[in-house]
Amino acid sequence: MFTATLLTNPTTPTLDPALVDSLRNAWGGGDAIWLAQGIAAEFSVSEMPSNQWDVWKDLQDQSVDLVIQPTENRRKKMLLADMDSTMIQQECIDELADEAGVGARVSDITARAMNGELDFEGALKERVGLLKGLPEHVIGEVLKTRITHMPGGKTLLATMKANGAYAALVSGGFTAFTAQVSADLGFDENRANTLLTKDGHLTGDVGMPILGRDAKVQALNEITARLGITPADVIAVGDGANDLGMLGLAGAGVALHAKPSVQSECDIRVNHGDLTALLYLQGYAQDDFAAA
Repeated sequence: MFTATLLTNPTTPTLDPALVDSLRNAWGGGDAIWLAQGIAAEFSVSEMPSNQWDVWKDLQDQSVDLVIQPTENRRKKMLLADMDSTMIQQECIDELADEAGVGARVSDITARAMNGELDFEGALKERVGLLKGLPEHVIGEVLKTRITHMPGGKTLLATMKANGAYAALVSGGFTAFTAQVSADLGFDENRANTLLTKDGHLTGDVGMPILGRDAKVQALNEITARLGITPADVIAVGDGANDLGMLGLAGAGVALHAKPSVQSECDIRVNHGDLTALLYLQGYAQDDFAAA
């Protein structure tokens, strides 16, 4: 048995009941269940529709996301999340680079690395090298003035944790940012790279080993083993090429507003919803959301 979920942006709740019913009838699905009026609905189907991706493409033009996944074990015991452009709306290194006067150069490298065009480790070293000499206190200023949370993140964490789930933040970014974001949103632990400093300034080097794609997979395996659960019990979310390993291994790997090359390798794609989409995908209704 499978569950088809239709989602749209919560700020513009325009999911049409007629659209949901039409698709349900075409696929011979079960009764439609509204998880949030105008925002999210689901229904069961006995098999994966052969025209899933054709319908998905048509719905994208209507600002609607469609996800079809096995019904069994939809509600997960762990959240594993990327940080940059996933739990927050920015790329931290791009914001630091802007302060250092090398913003355009660094953001171009970031975009290419996240799209899988560049080796992540090499691209990170190159970008950090361009930050050499930046005063360490700029990190705190960037956190206060430039970093904003992705909509729905606090509700996602609060609801999953209220239902007994564990939450880990794993980033190819930096501990100076993940520590704060993790604390603000309620993650149980965080892992990231370390920006090296000397005499109050960035040295232009990053601590080794670098946390990239393989390290995110390692984190998933280590944490699930420690908790006594399996990767099938995990919902992972990310947007870049270095997230593909963990997205592929997790029971539910969500490409959130992801780069095209990342979306093409993921069966769960959220392009219009916010982070509460991850709750709807697990069968939570809006009435089930915990206070953030």
